[in-house]
Amino acid sequence: MNPELKLKIDALPNEPGIYQYYDSNGVLIYVGKAKALKKRVSSYFVKGRHDSTKTLFLVRKITDVKYIIANSELEALLLENSLIKKHQPKYNIQLKDSKTYPWICIKKERFPRIFKTRTVIKDGSEYYGPYASVRMLRAVMELTVAVSQIRNCNFNLSKVNIEKGKFKKCLEFHLGNCQAPCEGLQSEADYNDFVDSVRDVIKGNLPRITKKLKEKMLVHASSLEFEKAEMLKQKIELVERFQSKSVVVTPTMKNVEVYSIVTDEKSAFVNFMKVNNGAIIQGHTIELKKRLDETPEELLAFAIMDLRTRFSLTAHEIIVPFEILQFDKTVRFIIPQRGDKKALLDLSTKNAKRFRFEKEKQLVKRNPTRRTDRILELIQKDMRLQELPVHIECFDNSNFQGTNAVSACVVFKNAKPAKREYRHFNIKTVVGPDDFASMEEVVYRRYKRLKDEKKSLPQLIIIDGGKGQLSSALAALEKLNLRGKIGIVGIAKKLEEIYFPGDSVPIYIDKRSESLKVIQHLRNEAHRFGITHHRNKRSKGALKTELNSIPGVGEKTVKDLLREFKSVKRVKEASEKEIAHVVGQSRAISILNYFKK
Repeated sequence: MNPELKLKIDALPNEPGIYQYYDSNGVLIYVGKAKALKKRVSSYFVKGRHDSTKTLFLVRKITDVKYIIANSELEALLLENSLIKKHQPKYNIQLKDSKTYPWICIKKERFPRIFKTRTVIKDGSEYYGPYASVRMLRAVMELTVAVSQIRNCNFNLSKVNIEKGKFKKCLEFHLGNCQAPCEGLQSEADYNDFVDSVRDVIKGNLPRITKKLKEKMLVHASSLEFEKAEMLKQKIELVERFQSKSVVVTPTMKNVEVYSIVTDEKSAFVNFMKVNNGAIIQGHTIELKKRLDETPEELLAFAIMDLRTRFSLTAHEIIVPFEILQFDKTVRFIIPQRGDKKALLDLSTKNAKRFRFEKEKQLVKRNPTRRTDRILELIQKDMRLQELPVHIECFDNSNFQGTNAVSACVVFKNAKPAKREYRHFNIKTVVGPDDFASMEEVVYRRYKRLKDEKKSLPQLIIIDGGKGQLSSALAALEKLNLRGKIGIVGIAKKLEEIYFPGDSVPIYIDKRSESLKVIQHLRNEAHRFGITHHRNKRSKGALKTELNSIPGVGEKTVKDLLREFKSVKRVKEASEKEIAHVVGQSRAISILNYFKK
Protein backbone atom coordinates (compact mmCIF):
# COMPACT_ATOMS: atom_id res chain seq x y z
CA MET A 1 0.00 0.00 0.00
CA ASN A 2 1.37 3.41 -0.95
CA PRO A 3 1.82 5.94 1.93
CA GLU A 4 -0.73 8.40 0.50
CA LEU A 5 -3.44 5.72 0.36
CA LYS A 6 -2.59 4.62 3.91
CA LEU A 7 -3.03 8.19 5.18
CA LYS A 8 -6.45 8.40 3.51
CA ILE A 9 -7.58 5.12 5.06
CA ASP A 10 -6.34 6.18 8.52
CA ALA A 11 -8.40 9.38 8.16
CA LEU A 12 -11.65 7.57 7.34
CA PRO A 13 -14.49 7.99 9.88
CA ASN A 14 -16.05 4.99 11.63
CA GLU A 15 -19.53 5.91 10.44
CA PRO A 16 -21.93 4.23 8.00
CA GLY A 17 -21.51 5.12 4.34
CA ILE A 18 -20.17 4.01 0.98
CA TYR A 19 -16.57 3.79 -0.19
CA GLN A 20 -15.28 4.03 -3.77
CA TYR A 21 -12.02 2.46 -5.00
CA TYR A 22 -10.12 3.95 -7.97
CA ASP A 23 -7.23 2.54 -10.00
CA SER A 24 -4.08 4.35 -11.22
CA ASN A 25 -6.00 5.78 -14.21
CA GLY A 26 -8.62 7.35 -11.95
CA VAL A 27 -11.29 4.83 -13.01
CA LEU A 28 -13.88 3.77 -10.44
CA ILE A 29 -13.43 -0.01 -10.03
CA TYR A 30 -15.51 -0.82 -6.93
CA VAL A 31 -18.29 0.62 -4.76
CA GLY A 32 -19.09 -0.86 -1.35
CA LYS A 33 -21.20 -0.07 1.71
CA ALA A 34 -20.17 -0.25 5.35
CA LYS A 35 -21.51 0.13 8.89
CA ALA A 36 -18.12 1.56 9.86
CA LEU A 37 -16.13 2.94 6.91
CA LYS A 38 -12.64 2.87 8.45
CA LYS A 39 -12.99 -0.65 9.82
CA ARG A 40 -14.37 -2.05 6.55
CA VAL A 41 -11.88 -0.39 4.19
CA SER A 42 -8.90 -1.30 6.42
CA SER A 43 -9.94 -4.98 6.34
CA TYR A 44 -9.16 -5.14 2.60
CA PHE A 45 -5.48 -4.48 3.26
CA VAL A 46 -4.92 -7.04 6.05
CA LYS A 47 -2.36 -9.57 4.79
CA GLY A 48 -3.67 -13.12 4.34
CA ARG A 49 -7.29 -12.11 4.90
CA HIS A 50 -8.60 -12.86 1.40
CA ASP A 51 -8.88 -16.36 -0.06
CA SER A 52 -10.43 -15.08 -3.28
CA THR A 53 -8.02 -14.38 -6.14
CA LYS A 54 -10.44 -11.76 -7.51
CA THR A 55 -10.35 -9.81 -4.24
CA LEU A 56 -6.53 -9.92 -4.23
CA PHE A 57 -6.49 -8.52 -7.79
CA LEU A 58 -8.86 -5.74 -6.70
CA VAL A 59 -6.70 -4.79 -3.72
CA ARG A 60 -3.56 -4.64 -5.89
CA LYS A 61 -5.24 -2.17 -8.26
CA ILE A 62 -6.50 0.27 -5.60
CA THR A 63 -4.58 3.56 -5.63
CA ASP A 64 -7.23 5.91 -4.26
CA VAL A 65 -10.30 5.76 -2.04
CA LYS A 66 -13.21 8.18 -1.67
CA TYR A 67 -16.24 7.96 0.57
CA ILE A 68 -19.69 9.37 1.25
CA ILE A 69 -21.11 9.33 4.79
CA ALA A 70 -24.71 8.11 5.16
CA ASN A 71 -27.16 8.44 8.05
CA SER A 72 -27.64 4.68 8.35
CA GLU A 73 -26.63 1.33 6.86
CA LEU A 74 -29.97 1.33 5.01
CA GLU A 75 -29.19 4.68 3.38
CA ALA A 76 -25.71 3.36 2.49
CA LEU A 77 -27.27 0.30 0.82
CA LEU A 78 -29.57 2.44 -1.32
CA LEU A 79 -26.72 4.77 -2.29
CA GLU A 80 -24.47 1.81 -3.15
CA ASN A 81 -27.19 0.34 -5.37
CA SER A 82 -27.68 3.65 -7.16
CA LEU A 83 -23.94 4.17 -7.82
CA ILE A 84 -23.43 0.60 -9.08
CA LYS A 85 -26.25 1.03 -11.61
CA LYS A 86 -24.91 4.39 -12.72
CA HIS A 87 -21.17 3.60 -13.04
CA GLN A 88 -21.13 -0.24 -13.36
CA PRO A 89 -17.67 -0.64 -11.76
CA LYS A 90 -15.56 -3.58 -12.95
CA TYR A 91 -15.50 -5.48 -9.63
CA ASN A 92 -19.13 -4.95 -8.60
CA ILE A 93 -22.12 -7.18 -9.26
CA GLN A 94 -23.10 -6.96 -12.93
CA LEU A 95 -26.74 -7.23 -13.91
CA LYS A 96 -26.96 -9.23 -17.16
CA ASP A 97 -30.35 -7.96 -18.31
CA SER A 98 -30.39 -4.85 -20.50
CA LYS A 99 -33.60 -5.57 -22.43
CA THR A 100 -36.49 -3.11 -22.74
CA TYR A 101 -39.81 -4.62 -21.64
CA PRO A 102 -43.33 -3.94 -22.93
CA TRP A 103 -45.97 -2.05 -20.97
CA ILE A 104 -49.74 -1.75 -21.22
CA CYS A 105 -50.74 1.87 -21.74
CA ILE A 106 -54.12 3.42 -20.96
CA LYS A 107 -53.87 6.68 -22.89
CA LYS A 108 -54.88 9.94 -21.22
CA GLU A 109 -57.67 11.10 -23.59
CA ARG A 110 -61.41 10.99 -24.07
CA PHE A 111 -62.47 7.38 -24.66
CA PRO A 112 -58.95 6.12 -23.79
CA ARG A 113 -57.19 3.71 -26.13
CA ILE A 114 -55.46 0.71 -24.55
CA PHE A 115 -52.38 -0.74 -26.26
CA LYS A 116 -48.96 -2.30 -25.62
CA THR A 117 -45.78 -0.24 -25.96
CA ARG A 118 -42.07 -0.33 -25.13
CA THR A 119 -41.81 3.46 -24.81
CA VAL A 120 -43.02 5.23 -21.68
CA ILE A 121 -44.04 8.86 -22.31
CA LYS A 122 -44.71 11.08 -19.30
CA ASP A 123 -47.94 12.65 -20.58
CA GLY A 124 -50.25 11.62 -17.75
CA SER A 125 -51.17 8.27 -19.33
CA GLU A 126 -51.32 5.15 -17.16
CA TYR A 127 -48.62 2.51 -17.72
CA TYR A 128 -48.82 -1.00 -16.28
CA GLY A 129 -45.85 -3.35 -16.27
CA PRO A 130 -43.31 -3.79 -17.54
CA TYR A 131 -44.04 -7.38 -18.53
CA ALA A 132 -41.03 -9.68 -18.56
CA SER A 133 -43.08 -12.33 -20.38
CA VAL A 134 -44.57 -11.21 -23.71
CA ARG A 135 -46.75 -14.32 -23.58
CA MET A 136 -48.32 -13.14 -20.31
CA LEU A 137 -48.85 -9.65 -21.75
CA ARG A 138 -50.64 -11.10 -24.78
CA ALA A 139 -52.86 -13.22 -22.54
CA VAL A 140 -53.80 -10.13 -20.51
CA MET A 141 -54.47 -8.07 -23.65
CA GLU A 142 -56.66 -10.84 -25.12
CA LEU A 143 -58.67 -10.97 -21.90
CA THR A 144 -59.14 -7.19 -21.88
CA VAL A 145 -60.55 -7.37 -25.42
CA ALA A 146 -62.83 -10.23 -24.39
CA VAL A 147 -64.33 -8.55 -21.29
CA SER A 148 -64.67 -5.03 -22.72
CA GLN A 149 -65.45 -3.21 -25.95
CA ILE A 150 -62.52 -0.82 -26.18
CA ARG A 151 -61.92 1.01 -29.46
CA ASN A 152 -58.72 0.28 -31.43
CA CYS A 153 -58.82 3.29 -33.76
CA ASN A 154 -56.57 6.38 -33.49
CA PHE A 155 -59.25 9.03 -33.94
CA ASN A 156 -59.31 12.17 -31.82
CA LEU A 157 -62.73 11.68 -30.22
CA SER A 158 -63.12 15.20 -28.88
CA LYS A 159 -66.62 16.43 -28.13
CA VAL A 160 -66.45 18.86 -31.06
CA ASN A 161 -65.31 16.22 -33.59
CA ILE A 162 -68.09 13.82 -32.57
CA GLU A 163 -70.78 16.55 -32.74
CA LYS A 164 -69.57 17.54 -36.24
CA GLY A 165 -69.95 13.91 -37.35
CA LYS A 166 -66.40 13.60 -38.61
CA PHE A 167 -66.28 9.81 -38.06
CA LYS A 168 -68.31 6.83 -39.26
CA LYS A 169 -68.92 3.41 -37.74
CA CYS A 170 -66.28 0.86 -38.81
CA LEU A 171 -66.22 -2.94 -39.13
CA GLU A 172 -65.39 -3.32 -35.39
CA PHE A 173 -68.86 -1.97 -34.54
CA HIS A 174 -70.58 -4.49 -36.80
CA LEU A 175 -68.49 -7.32 -35.30
CA GLY A 176 -69.60 -6.29 -31.81
CA ASN A 177 -66.11 -5.28 -30.65
CA CYS A 178 -66.93 -1.57 -30.27
CA GLN A 179 -70.04 0.49 -29.44
CA ALA A 180 -69.11 3.38 -31.78
CA PRO A 181 -68.35 6.25 -29.37
CA CYS A 182 -67.05 8.00 -32.53
CA GLU A 183 -70.69 8.61 -33.58
CA GLY A 184 -71.89 9.36 -30.06
CA LEU A 185 -73.59 5.95 -29.70
CA GLN A 186 -71.81 5.30 -26.37
CA SER A 187 -71.53 7.67 -23.44
CA GLU A 188 -68.17 8.53 -21.91
CA ALA A 189 -69.29 7.13 -18.51
CA ASP A 190 -70.29 3.81 -20.08
CA TYR A 191 -66.96 3.60 -21.95
CA ASN A 192 -65.02 4.41 -18.76
CA ASP A 193 -66.79 1.49 -17.10
CA PHE A 194 -65.05 -0.74 -19.70
CA VAL A 195 -61.73 0.95 -18.91
CA ASP A 196 -62.23 0.14 -15.19
CA SER A 197 -62.76 -3.52 -16.13
CA VAL A 198 -59.48 -3.44 -18.06
CA ARG A 199 -57.69 -2.02 -15.00
CA ASP A 200 -59.09 -4.89 -12.94
CA VAL A 201 -57.80 -7.42 -15.48
CA ILE A 202 -54.31 -5.88 -15.46
CA LYS A 203 -54.20 -5.72 -11.65
CA GLY A 204 -55.46 -9.29 -11.31
CA ASN A 205 -58.78 -8.32 -9.68
CA LEU A 206 -60.60 -11.06 -11.58
CA PRO A 207 -63.24 -11.85 -8.91
CA ARG A 208 -64.40 -8.23 -9.14
CA ILE A 209 -64.78 -8.49 -12.93
CA THR A 210 -66.72 -11.76 -12.59
CA LYS A 211 -69.05 -10.14 -10.05
CA LYS A 212 -69.78 -7.13 -12.33
CA LEU A 213 -70.39 -9.34 -15.37
CA LYS A 214 -72.78 -11.56 -13.40
CA GLU A 215 -74.74 -8.53 -12.22
CA LYS A 216 -75.09 -7.28 -15.82
CA MET A 217 -76.04 -10.77 -17.01
CA LEU A 218 -78.88 -10.98 -14.47
CA VAL A 219 -80.15 -7.53 -15.51
CA HIS A 220 -80.28 -8.59 -19.18
CA ALA A 221 -81.87 -11.93 -18.29
CA SER A 222 -84.58 -10.24 -16.23
CA SER A 223 -85.27 -7.90 -19.19
CA LEU A 224 -85.57 -10.96 -21.45
CA GLU A 225 -82.46 -9.89 -23.40
CA PHE A 226 -81.19 -13.43 -23.58
CA GLU A 227 -78.68 -12.92 -26.39
CA LYS A 228 -76.88 -10.22 -24.40
CA ALA A 229 -77.07 -12.38 -21.26
CA GLU A 230 -75.53 -15.32 -23.16
CA MET A 231 -72.65 -13.14 -24.40
CA LEU A 232 -71.93 -12.04 -20.83
CA LYS A 233 -72.08 -15.65 -19.65
CA GLN A 234 -69.39 -16.58 -22.21
CA LYS A 235 -67.24 -13.71 -20.95
CA ILE A 236 -67.63 -14.93 -17.35
CA GLU A 237 -66.53 -18.43 -18.38
CA LEU A 238 -63.52 -16.94 -20.20
CA VAL A 239 -62.44 -14.99 -17.08
CA GLU A 240 -62.90 -18.06 -14.86
CA ARG A 241 -60.80 -20.22 -17.23
CA PHE A 242 -58.06 -17.59 -17.20
CA GLN A 243 -58.20 -17.42 -13.41
CA SER A 244 -58.13 -21.21 -12.97
CA LYS A 245 -54.83 -21.35 -14.89
CA SER A 246 -53.25 -18.69 -12.68
CA VAL A 247 -54.41 -19.44 -9.13
CA VAL A 248 -51.77 -21.40 -7.20
CA VAL A 249 -52.57 -20.33 -3.62
CA THR A 250 -55.48 -19.13 -1.57
CA PRO A 251 -57.36 -16.29 -3.34
CA THR A 252 -57.17 -14.18 -0.16
CA MET A 253 -53.45 -13.51 -0.80
CA LYS A 254 -53.35 -9.97 -2.17
CA ASN A 255 -50.46 -7.91 -3.55
CA VAL A 256 -47.49 -10.08 -2.54
CA GLU A 257 -44.02 -10.32 -4.07
CA VAL A 258 -41.92 -13.50 -3.96
CA TYR A 259 -38.14 -13.62 -4.47
CA SER A 260 -35.78 -16.60 -4.59
CA ILE A 261 -32.11 -17.02 -5.49
CA VAL A 262 -29.92 -19.81 -6.87
CA THR A 263 -26.15 -19.30 -7.04
CA ASP A 264 -23.10 -20.96 -8.53
CA GLU A 265 -19.43 -19.96 -8.66
CA LYS A 266 -19.78 -17.11 -11.15
CA SER A 267 -23.45 -16.11 -11.24
CA ALA A 268 -26.64 -15.76 -9.25
CA PHE A 269 -30.16 -16.20 -10.64
CA VAL A 270 -32.99 -14.32 -8.95
CA ASN A 271 -36.63 -15.08 -9.72
CA PHE A 272 -39.50 -12.84 -8.72
CA MET A 273 -43.25 -13.37 -8.91
CA LYS A 274 -46.01 -10.85 -8.30
CA VAL A 275 -49.17 -12.34 -6.80
CA ASN A 276 -52.56 -10.66 -6.51
CA ASN A 277 -55.80 -12.32 -5.40
CA GLY A 278 -54.01 -15.67 -5.43
CA ALA A 279 -52.98 -15.32 -9.10
CA ILE A 280 -49.44 -14.89 -10.41
CA ILE A 281 -49.75 -11.84 -12.65
CA GLN A 282 -46.04 -11.22 -13.25
CA GLY A 283 -42.87 -13.28 -13.17
CA HIS A 284 -39.27 -12.82 -14.26
CA THR A 285 -35.75 -14.19 -13.66
CA ILE A 286 -32.54 -12.16 -13.89
CA GLU A 287 -28.89 -13.16 -13.86
CA LEU A 288 -26.33 -11.37 -11.69
CA LYS A 289 -22.67 -11.73 -12.60
CA LYS A 290 -20.53 -12.05 -9.48
CA ARG A 291 -17.37 -9.99 -9.25
CA LEU A 292 -16.06 -10.76 -5.75
CA ASP A 293 -17.24 -13.21 -3.08
CA GLU A 294 -20.67 -11.63 -2.63
CA THR A 295 -22.99 -13.47 -0.26
CA PRO A 296 -26.46 -14.65 -1.38
CA GLU A 297 -27.92 -12.08 1.06
CA GLU A 298 -26.06 -9.22 -0.66
CA LEU A 299 -26.98 -10.45 -4.13
CA LEU A 300 -30.66 -10.89 -3.30
CA ALA A 301 -30.94 -7.44 -1.65
CA PHE A 302 -29.35 -5.84 -4.74
CA ALA A 303 -31.70 -7.73 -7.09
CA ILE A 304 -34.86 -6.91 -5.10
CA MET A 305 -34.10 -3.19 -5.15
CA ASP A 306 -33.38 -3.29 -8.88
CA LEU A 307 -36.50 -5.30 -9.76
CA ARG A 308 -38.82 -3.19 -7.60
CA THR A 309 -37.53 -0.02 -9.29
CA ARG A 310 -37.62 -1.41 -12.82
CA PHE A 311 -41.04 -3.11 -12.59
CA SER A 312 -42.66 -0.43 -10.39
CA LEU A 313 -43.45 -2.98 -7.67
CA THR A 314 -45.13 -1.64 -4.54
CA ALA A 315 -46.17 -4.66 -2.45
CA HIS A 316 -45.89 -4.22 1.32
CA GLU A 317 -45.36 -7.95 1.86
CA ILE A 318 -42.32 -9.72 0.38
CA ILE A 319 -41.59 -13.46 0.64
CA VAL A 320 -37.86 -14.32 0.73
CA PRO A 321 -35.85 -17.50 1.51
CA PHE A 322 -33.67 -15.94 4.23
CA GLU A 323 -33.16 -12.75 6.19
CA ILE A 324 -31.79 -9.74 4.30
CA LEU A 325 -31.14 -6.10 5.21
CA GLN A 326 -34.44 -4.23 5.72
CA PHE A 327 -34.11 -1.55 3.04
CA ASP A 328 -37.69 -0.26 3.18
CA LYS A 329 -39.54 0.34 6.46
CA THR A 330 -42.94 0.09 4.74
CA VAL A 331 -42.23 -3.49 3.62
CA ARG A 332 -42.64 -6.64 5.73
CA PHE A 333 -40.27 -9.48 4.85
CA ILE A 334 -41.56 -13.02 5.43
CA ILE A 335 -39.49 -16.23 5.55
CA PRO A 336 -42.17 -18.96 5.31
CA GLN A 337 -41.60 -22.44 6.73
CA ARG A 338 -44.81 -24.12 5.54
CA GLY A 339 -48.17 -23.49 3.89
CA ASP A 340 -49.19 -21.55 0.77
CA LYS A 341 -46.42 -18.97 1.08
CA LYS A 342 -43.77 -21.70 1.33
CA ALA A 343 -45.30 -23.35 -1.76
CA LEU A 344 -44.98 -20.04 -3.62
CA LEU A 345 -41.33 -19.67 -2.55
CA ASP A 346 -40.62 -23.24 -3.71
CA LEU A 347 -42.24 -22.48 -7.07
CA SER A 348 -40.09 -19.36 -7.43
CA THR A 349 -36.94 -21.35 -6.58
CA LYS A 350 -37.93 -23.98 -9.15
CA ASN A 351 -38.21 -21.25 -11.79
CA ALA A 352 -34.78 -19.84 -10.87
CA LYS A 353 -33.21 -23.33 -11.12
CA ARG A 354 -34.93 -23.95 -14.44
CA PHE A 355 -33.64 -20.64 -15.79
CA ARG A 356 -30.09 -21.53 -14.71
CA PHE A 357 -30.40 -24.98 -16.30
CA GLU A 358 -31.61 -23.53 -19.62
CA LYS A 359 -28.88 -20.89 -19.56
CA GLU A 360 -26.23 -23.52 -18.91
CA LYS A 361 -27.64 -25.72 -21.70
CA GLN A 362 -27.43 -22.85 -24.20
CA LEU A 363 -23.86 -22.03 -23.18
CA VAL A 364 -22.82 -25.70 -23.41
CA LYS A 365 -24.21 -25.85 -26.95
CA ARG A 366 -22.03 -22.89 -27.89
CA ASN A 367 -19.04 -24.20 -25.96
CA PRO A 368 -19.18 -27.98 -25.23
CA THR A 369 -16.26 -27.80 -22.75
CA ARG A 370 -17.87 -25.05 -20.63
CA ARG A 371 -19.41 -27.35 -18.02
CA THR A 372 -16.18 -29.34 -17.65
CA ASP A 373 -14.13 -26.15 -17.29
CA ARG A 374 -16.50 -24.86 -14.62
CA ILE A 375 -16.29 -28.10 -12.61
CA LEU A 376 -12.49 -28.18 -12.87
CA GLU A 377 -12.29 -24.56 -11.71
CA LEU A 378 -14.52 -25.44 -8.75
CA ILE A 379 -12.31 -28.42 -7.83
CA GLN A 380 -9.24 -26.21 -8.14
CA LYS A 381 -10.76 -23.72 -5.70
CA ASP A 382 -12.07 -26.30 -3.21
CA MET A 383 -8.84 -28.36 -3.23
CA ARG A 384 -6.59 -25.26 -3.05
CA LEU A 385 -4.66 -26.16 -6.21
CA GLN A 386 -2.28 -23.99 -8.19
CA GLU A 387 -3.19 -25.65 -11.50
CA LEU A 388 -6.45 -26.74 -13.11
CA PRO A 389 -6.92 -30.46 -12.19
CA VAL A 390 -7.27 -31.83 -15.72
CA HIS A 391 -5.62 -35.10 -14.60
CA ILE A 392 -6.74 -36.61 -11.26
CA GLU A 393 -5.80 -40.00 -9.75
CA CYS A 394 -7.32 -41.83 -6.80
CA PHE A 395 -5.93 -44.78 -4.75
CA ASP A 396 -7.79 -47.39 -2.69
CA ASN A 397 -6.42 -50.46 -0.82
CA SER A 398 -8.22 -53.78 -0.41
CA ASN A 399 -7.46 -57.04 1.46
CA PHE A 400 -9.34 -60.01 2.94
CA GLN A 401 -8.43 -60.89 6.52
CA GLY A 402 -4.88 -59.73 5.84
CA THR A 403 -4.45 -61.84 2.66
CA ASN A 404 -4.40 -61.03 -1.04
CA ALA A 405 -3.61 -57.33 -0.41
CA VAL A 406 -4.14 -55.25 -3.55
CA SER A 407 -4.49 -51.59 -4.46
CA ALA A 408 -6.30 -49.77 -7.25
CA CYS A 409 -5.47 -46.54 -9.04
CA VAL A 410 -8.17 -44.89 -11.15
CA VAL A 411 -7.58 -41.97 -13.50
CA PHE A 412 -9.93 -39.14 -14.45
CA LYS A 413 -9.22 -36.77 -17.35
CA ASN A 414 -11.34 -33.61 -17.61
CA ALA A 415 -13.50 -34.83 -14.70
CA LYS A 416 -14.39 -38.09 -16.54
CA PRO A 417 -13.08 -41.65 -16.14
CA ALA A 418 -10.15 -42.62 -18.39
CA LYS A 419 -10.63 -46.38 -17.90
CA ARG A 420 -7.77 -47.45 -20.15
CA GLU A 421 -5.38 -45.81 -17.70
CA TYR A 422 -6.73 -47.59 -14.57
CA ARG A 423 -4.06 -49.73 -12.85
CA HIS A 424 -4.01 -52.60 -10.32
CA PHE A 425 -1.20 -53.20 -7.83
CA ASN A 426 -0.38 -56.41 -5.97
CA ILE A 427 1.30 -55.49 -2.69
CA LYS A 428 4.87 -56.87 -2.74
CA THR A 429 6.87 -55.48 0.18
CA VAL A 430 4.28 -55.43 2.98
CA VAL A 431 3.52 -58.46 5.14
CA GLY A 432 0.12 -58.61 6.84
CA PRO A 433 -2.77 -56.11 6.84
CA ASP A 434 -0.80 -52.83 7.00
CA ASP A 435 -2.95 -50.30 5.11
CA PHE A 436 -0.56 -47.38 5.68
CA ALA A 437 2.55 -49.22 4.42
CA SER A 438 0.57 -50.59 1.45
CA MET A 439 -0.51 -47.06 0.49
CA GLU A 440 3.09 -45.82 0.66
CA GLU A 441 4.26 -48.69 -1.55
CA VAL A 442 1.71 -48.24 -4.35
CA VAL A 443 2.00 -44.44 -4.46
CA TYR A 444 5.79 -44.76 -4.66
CA ARG A 445 5.62 -47.41 -7.41
CA ARG A 446 3.04 -45.49 -9.43
CA TYR A 447 4.90 -42.18 -9.58
CA LYS A 448 8.40 -43.64 -9.81
CA ARG A 449 7.29 -45.39 -12.96
CA LEU A 450 5.67 -42.26 -14.38
CA LYS A 451 8.87 -40.31 -13.65
CA ASP A 452 11.10 -42.99 -15.16
CA GLU A 453 8.96 -43.17 -18.29
CA LYS A 454 8.77 -39.35 -18.40
CA LYS A 455 4.97 -39.37 -18.52
CA SER A 456 2.75 -36.51 -17.31
CA LEU A 457 1.96 -36.38 -13.59
CA PRO A 458 -1.52 -35.63 -12.24
CA GLN A 459 -2.45 -32.23 -10.81
CA LEU A 460 -4.36 -33.88 -7.95
CA ILE A 461 -4.03 -37.18 -6.04
CA ILE A 462 -6.94 -38.40 -3.90
CA ILE A 463 -6.27 -40.94 -1.16
CA ASP A 464 -9.21 -43.01 0.04
CA GLY A 465 -8.67 -42.70 3.79
CA GLY A 466 -7.98 -40.25 6.58
CA LYS A 467 -4.85 -38.69 8.06
CA GLY A 468 -2.88 -41.98 8.31
CA GLN A 469 -3.22 -42.99 4.67
CA LEU A 470 -2.56 -39.40 3.56
CA SER A 471 0.67 -39.26 5.62
CA SER A 472 1.85 -42.53 4.04
CA ALA A 473 1.20 -41.20 0.53
CA LEU A 474 3.06 -37.99 1.39
CA ALA A 475 6.05 -40.05 2.58
CA ALA A 476 6.17 -41.75 -0.84
CA LEU A 477 6.05 -38.40 -2.64
CA GLU A 478 8.81 -37.13 -0.34
CA LYS A 479 11.09 -40.00 -1.44
CA LEU A 480 10.45 -39.10 -5.08
CA ASN A 481 11.01 -35.37 -4.45
CA LEU A 482 7.43 -34.69 -5.58
CA ARG A 483 5.94 -33.34 -2.34
CA GLY A 484 4.48 -29.89 -2.94
CA LYS A 485 4.60 -30.39 -6.71
CA ILE A 486 1.35 -32.39 -6.88
CA GLY A 487 -1.86 -31.53 -5.01
CA ILE A 488 -2.92 -34.34 -2.66
CA VAL A 489 -5.87 -34.81 -0.27
CA GLY A 490 -7.44 -37.64 1.70
CA ILE A 491 -11.17 -38.34 1.85
CA ALA A 492 -12.62 -40.15 4.87
CA LYS A 493 -15.70 -42.24 4.01
CA LYS A 494 -18.12 -41.69 6.89
CA LEU A 495 -18.61 -37.92 6.87
CA GLU A 496 -16.89 -37.15 3.55
CA GLU A 497 -14.14 -35.25 5.39
CA ILE A 498 -11.38 -33.79 3.22
CA TYR A 499 -7.89 -33.81 4.79
CA PHE A 500 -5.09 -31.56 3.52
CA PRO A 501 -1.34 -32.13 4.12
CA GLY A 502 -0.14 -30.57 7.36
CA ASP A 503 -3.67 -29.77 8.55
CA SER A 504 -5.14 -32.03 11.25
CA VAL A 505 -8.60 -30.44 10.96
CA PRO A 506 -10.62 -31.63 7.92
CA ILE A 507 -12.96 -29.48 5.82
CA TYR A 508 -16.49 -30.36 4.77
CA ILE A 509 -17.56 -29.50 1.22
CA ASP A 510 -21.23 -28.77 0.52
CA LYS A 511 -22.95 -32.12 -0.17
CA ARG A 512 -24.51 -30.60 -3.31
CA SER A 513 -21.17 -29.33 -4.64
CA GLU A 514 -20.18 -30.63 -8.07
CA SER A 515 -16.53 -30.87 -6.98
CA LEU A 516 -17.49 -33.24 -4.11
CA LYS A 517 -19.55 -35.34 -6.54
CA VAL A 518 -16.52 -35.76 -8.82
CA ILE A 519 -14.32 -36.74 -5.84
CA GLN A 520 -16.94 -39.23 -4.64
CA HIS A 521 -17.14 -40.67 -8.16
CA LEU A 522 -13.34 -41.12 -8.15
CA ARG A 523 -13.41 -42.78 -4.73
CA ASN A 524 -16.28 -45.09 -5.68
CA GLU A 525 -14.58 -46.06 -8.96
CA ALA A 526 -11.32 -46.86 -7.11
CA HIS A 527 -13.24 -48.98 -4.59
CA ARG A 528 -15.16 -50.84 -7.32
CA PHE A 529 -12.05 -51.42 -9.44
CA GLY A 530 -10.02 -52.59 -6.43
CA ILE A 531 -12.73 -54.95 -5.14
CA THR A 532 -13.14 -56.52 -8.61
CA HIS A 533 -9.40 -57.23 -8.82
CA HIS A 534 -9.37 -58.54 -5.24
CA ARG A 535 -12.22 -60.98 -5.92
CA ASN A 536 -10.53 -62.22 -9.07
CA LYS A 537 -7.30 -62.80 -7.16
CA ARG A 538 -9.07 -64.69 -4.37
CA SER A 539 -10.95 -66.76 -6.96
CA LYS A 540 -7.71 -67.68 -8.73
CA GLY A 541 -6.14 -68.61 -5.38
CA ALA A 542 -9.03 -70.92 -4.60
CA LEU A 543 -8.65 -72.70 -7.94
CA LYS A 544 -4.93 -73.18 -7.48
CA THR A 545 -5.40 -75.10 -4.23
CA GLU A 546 -7.45 -77.73 -6.13
CA LEU A 547 -6.22 -78.20 -9.70
CA ASN A 548 -2.76 -76.61 -9.78
CA SER A 549 -1.54 -78.88 -6.99
CA ILE A 550 -2.05 -82.00 -9.17
CA PRO A 551 1.32 -83.30 -10.51
CA GLY A 552 1.66 -82.71 -14.25
CA VAL A 553 -1.22 -80.20 -14.42
CA GLY A 554 -0.25 -76.65 -15.46
CA GLU A 555 -2.11 -73.37 -16.11
CA LYS A 556 -3.14 -74.34 -19.65
CA THR A 557 -4.56 -77.67 -18.52
CA VAL A 558 -6.50 -75.94 -15.72
CA LYS A 559 -7.96 -73.45 -18.22
CA ASP A 560 -8.92 -76.24 -20.65
CA LEU A 561 -10.63 -78.23 -17.89
CA LEU A 562 -12.58 -75.22 -16.57
CA ARG A 563 -13.57 -74.16 -20.07
CA GLU A 564 -15.02 -77.65 -20.66
CA PHE A 565 -16.47 -78.53 -17.25
CA LYS A 566 -17.10 -74.99 -15.84
CA SER A 567 -16.16 -75.90 -12.23
CA VAL A 568 -13.80 -78.08 -10.15
CA LYS A 569 -16.80 -80.00 -8.82
CA ARG A 570 -17.78 -81.15 -12.32
CA VAL A 571 -14.16 -82.19 -13.03
CA LYS A 572 -14.34 -84.47 -9.97
CA GLU A 573 -17.61 -85.98 -11.18
CA ALA A 574 -16.41 -86.55 -14.79
CA SER A 575 -15.38 -89.98 -16.14
CA GLU A 576 -11.87 -90.89 -17.29
CA LYS A 577 -13.04 -90.87 -20.90
CA GLU A 578 -14.53 -87.35 -20.60
CA ILE A 579 -11.39 -85.90 -19.00
CA ALA A 580 -9.09 -87.73 -21.45
CA HIS A 581 -11.03 -86.17 -24.32
CA VAL A 582 -9.88 -82.71 -23.05
CA VAL A 583 -6.35 -83.26 -21.65
CA GLY A 584 -5.23 -86.68 -22.86
CA GLN A 585 -5.20 -90.17 -21.29
CA SER A 586 -2.12 -89.86 -19.03
CA ARG A 587 -3.23 -86.54 -17.47
CA ALA A 588 -6.76 -87.91 -17.04
CA ILE A 589 -5.42 -90.85 -15.00
CA SER A 590 -3.27 -88.47 -12.84
CA ILE A 591 -6.28 -86.21 -12.14
CA LEU A 592 -8.58 -89.12 -11.22
CA ASN A 593 -5.92 -90.70 -8.97
CA TYR A 594 -5.45 -87.33 -7.20
CA PHE A 595 -9.15 -86.96 -6.45
CA LYS A 596 -9.44 -90.61 -5.30
CA LYS A 597 -6.79 -89.93 -2.68
